[in-house]
Amino acid sequence: MKKILLFLCTFSILSTFAAKPKNQYVRIKTEFGEWIVRLYNQTPLHRDNFVKLAKSGYYNGVLFHRVIKDFMIQGGDPDSKNAKPDSLLGEGGPKYTIPAEFNDSLFHKKGVLAAAREGDDVNPSKASSGSQFYLVQGKVFTDQQLNNVEEKRLKFKIPEWQREIYKTIGGTPHLDRNYTVYGEIVVGLDMVDKIAALATDKNNRPKQDAKMEVTVLKRREAKKLEKQLLMG
Repeated sequence: MKKILLFLCTFSILSTFAAKPKNQYVRIKTEFGEWIVRLYNQTPLHRDNFVKLAKSGYYNGVLFHRVIKDFMIQGGDPDSKNAKPDSLLGEGGPKYTIPAEFNDSLFHKKGVLAAAREGDDVNPSKASSGSQFYLVQGKVFTDQQLNNVEEKRLKFKIPEWQREIYKTIGGTPHLDRNYTVYGEIVVGLDMVDKIAALATDKNNRPKQDAKMEVTVLKRREAKKLEKQLLMG
């Protein structure tokens, strides 16, 4: 009987460690702190590409090269590594794009991870950059402001539950369904504000370099994080 109980306990422990986390997570570290970002399963092409680049070390040493307060912070240009202060950045990346993965339930609330891309005039399919991304800071909106966004910028009504988030947490609603949202910060949201507050030059590049290091959380660490998030 003792052997059976021991076997069952061992099996239970092994099953716990073998279980996969529900999502993949990445850690983005800077000298200002760090974020943990959950990558959405609803956008598998963007998720898998980001994980691939992070595992290869692609993002390590890359700058947040474009920062606009109350809007977003952008990075992911490999040309920004060791770039001179007067360098114009934002054109670098792998020689491929990622098809847009729009989802009505994924929107530009504060703290989301989304893909940068070229403009509609040269990119009517709205395909995403292979590496460049941004994290939303945004601002809090009123109902009237959201009505104006719907009327002037969007071709759809913002769902009521999303409006409530834009009125409390904030974000950038005019980008919805135009740029692919594929993750969100689950730990360290305040670091967006710290980087967004940096002084910038005429090209919106921070005068103080904000370098990043990106790693993928291992399975055990991701499972532990999900448990912590579930418990609040």
